[in-house]
Amino acid sequence: MTKILKRQALLLSYFTLAYNLVECLLALLAGFLSGSIALVGFGLDSLLESLSGGVMIWRFYPHPGRSPEAEALLERRAVRIIGYTFFVLAAYLLYESLEKLILAEPPSPSLLGICVALASSIVMPALYLVKFRTGRSLGSASLRADSKQTLACGLLSVALLVGLGLNYLYGLWQADPIIGLLIAVFLVKEGRGAVQEEKLCSCAACALPPGEPNRR
Repeated sequence: MTKILKRQALLLSYFTLAYNLVECLLALLAGFLSGSIALVGFGLDSLLESLSGGVMIWRFYPHPGRSPEAEALLERRAVRIIGYTFFVLAAYLLYESLEKLILAEPPSPSLLGICVALASSIVMPALYLVKFRTGRSLGSASLRADSKQTLACGLLSVALLVGLGLNYLYGLWQADPIIGLLIAVFLVKEGRGAVQEEKLCSCAACALPPGEPNRR
């Protein structure tokens, strides 16, 4: 069962990496065409998500003969890297949202951006659920942390969709940077939790037979 779960985690990471690379290109293109800081920020968020997916591929790719100690070390490194990406994204969102509010530079309406945000608002929450359940079954702190970053990307997609929609329909451009500030606070909280995670998975713990308690 553990082997199947690890393979599923690896496939989820491949999908995350591929989807976010495509999402990044489309969001950056839409941001360039419309002059939207929010869309450019969303594209950069997709790059961070790609980094997160790459970390998970590195973590779950099979390496025959790797010791439980090596597994534990990789797990700790993966959790910390993912946690730090939360802080990077939060800092960027905070800066760009405040700048947008202070300078009052509303983006032009973007139908392409709305389509990208709508697609991600559907895909990311569903991907979060699958990742989180897999991580919980596997006992992997890094995959659970990665799933929370996927959820953060989904929330950012919803915020972007609301902001672009209100700007497109009513000219209320202020909604986008305000929601961006709220998401930045959420990302800081999740990043702190990931960096300070203490219960890390190792091969020995994950490979326990069903029903056998983890005595770590």
